[in-house]
Parts: sequence; structure tokens; C-alpha cells
Amino acid sequence: MRVPLDVMDAAHDHSESNSSPRPTEVDRLLERTILDLLSHRAPTATICPSDAARAVGGESWRDLMEPTRLAAGRLVAAGAVDITQRGEVVNGSTARGPIRIRKRGPGTDQPDGAPNARESI
Repeated sequence: MRVPLDVMDAAHDHSESNSSPRPTEVDRLLERTILDLLSHRAPTATICPSDAARAVGGESWRDLMEPTRLAAGRLVAAGAVDITQRGEVVNGSTARGPIRIRKRGPGTDQPDGAPNARESI
């Protein structure tokens, strides 16, 4: 599903300001897209945040990269996914550089409900 540019602009403004604690329609769409993409992969497979951004934003996917990382962070908090770098679970809010997203659960080295290894750093 492609998102109209005015809705993407609102999502971009929201992600920069962080003034509203309520996720936007685009934020929720990104969360659903992340989960949908992961549901079509092997249990231990990962996706790049750009996969979800491209699926939602089409040609303007780059504008959705930060909102996609934030959506992944909300899914981590909900216990649905892990964020990894070089195969290690990391804190998505402090990770720099490329990250991957994987479904949390059986078959991963992160047990259901366990906090991220580096969140307490």
C-alpha cells in the first residue's frame, strides 16, 4: 500500500518532533507492514527497515526510514520483534548504522519476553 505524500509529510514531521506520543496512521501501517513482511519469512529470518519503508512509501521510501526504525522500536517494546546488528540483539534507540528486524520467539537466541541484551547499557 502506498501512502499519499501529505500523510507521509505528517509522519515525517511527527518523527522529527517527537511531540506527540501517539503513533500516526503511517506509524501503525509501518508496524503492520514489518510484521507482515516477517510473517512471510522463516522464523529466524530478518528484514531491513527499508523493506517496510519501500512497501509503504514507494518512491518516497527514504522519508520513512526514521519512522520505520521508530515503529520497530515500538514492536520491540511490545515483545513482537528484536532489532539486531551483525546478528546480535541491540537497543534500536541507540544503535548506529544498519539494523535488521526479526520476529521474536522460538528459533531466535532471544527468548520471548526477554529484554534486549544491550538495553541496560
